[in-house]
Amino acid sequence: MNYNIALVPGDGIGPDVTAESVKVMDKVGEKYGHKFQFTTVLAGGAAIDAEGTCLPRNTVDVCKNSDAVFLGAVGGWKWDTLPGDQRPERAILGLRKELGLFANLRPALLFEELAGACPLKAEIIEGGLDIVVVRELTGGIYFGEKGYKNTELGRAAYDVEQYSEEEVKRIAVVAFDMAMKRNKKLISVDKANVLESSRLWRSVVTEIAKGYPEVALNHMYVDNAAMQLVRDPKQFDVIVTSNLFGDILSDEASMITGSIGMLPSASLAKGNFGLYEPIHGSAPDIAGQNKANPMASILSFAMMMRYTFGLTNEADEIEKAVKSVLGKGCRTADIMSPGYELIGTKEMGDRIVKAIDEQ
Repeated sequence: MNYNIALVPGDGIGPDVTAESVKVMDKVGEKYGHKFQFTTVLAGGAAIDAEGTCLPRNTVDVCKNSDAVFLGAVGGWKWDTLPGDQRPERAILGLRKELGLFANLRPALLFEELAGACPLKAEIIEGGLDIVVVRELTGGIYFGEKGYKNTELGRAAYDVEQYSEEEVKRIAVVAFDMAMKRNKKLISVDKANVLESSRLWRSVVTEIAKGYPEVALNHMYVDNAAMQLVRDPKQFDVIVTSNLFGDILSDEASMITGSIGMLPSASLAKGNFGLYEPIHGSAPDIAGQNKANPMASILSFAMMMRYTFGLTNEADEIEKAVKSVLGKGCRTADIMSPGYELIGTKEMGDRIVKAIDEQ
């Protein structure tokens, strides 16, 4: 099979980790008889420097005409002084809107080999952690009305949190479908004791639950959910929540696994189309120094295999290779601890390619 992928290396360590991921993809293609055709386009700071805008029209067009999109990372201190609507990070919001990416999947998986890096007590994480946060991605406060006005207390700024029934329905369906494929447990997170938007959210999710009688649905306020993630994370399996709450909780969930450098993500539209990216930032302080951990990026490609292309065996192959390399004691600086072998970005990519070859 032939697959066309829009490649957006971006800024900072984005190009570093993307290069290693492409090596892994090429190896998978060679082994399974697939052809992955990559078209590289600009977004973020790199696009600002080259074309004066964080999301050129050509980038959007190439992404729309591809089977899937892969993103490295965007942003960096070089562009910190730009106005908010011109910053590199706006490219991400633009792509989500242009591509209709309404569902963000963030797995928080604690690799057995990295259990020692988890900041929680050993007894709390005994048996491992495997959580998926399903975050609504194109609604809520990030996309609502915003602005400034004058008040008796001086200038004020506002951002509106708004959700429609359809926006909640479609993300709820994604979450319930995910729960059906896992342990049939779903926790919907909101702030229904305070916010009208959350009351609608809870009402719609409860209605959708009637179509999934096998899934045990529970509701949880966001402040309690944040506490429970560190108190008893194993009670969670699939979490569904709004854009703002999902942004915060998915980062919290990622850190209890020990390293943000290990975790991939998928942003999905209707059908099988998706954008895939590691959840770590651009880390400009180590860009180009062969220090970045490429595993989250490589695992993002595994998610692409699974969710967009339906290539389950190929996805399993990548994930097994990552575990194999970790099992042999190979570590990048962010997950390094005494007694293990410290290697760089490029060598980690090479080791994972070799592991795929040997499987």
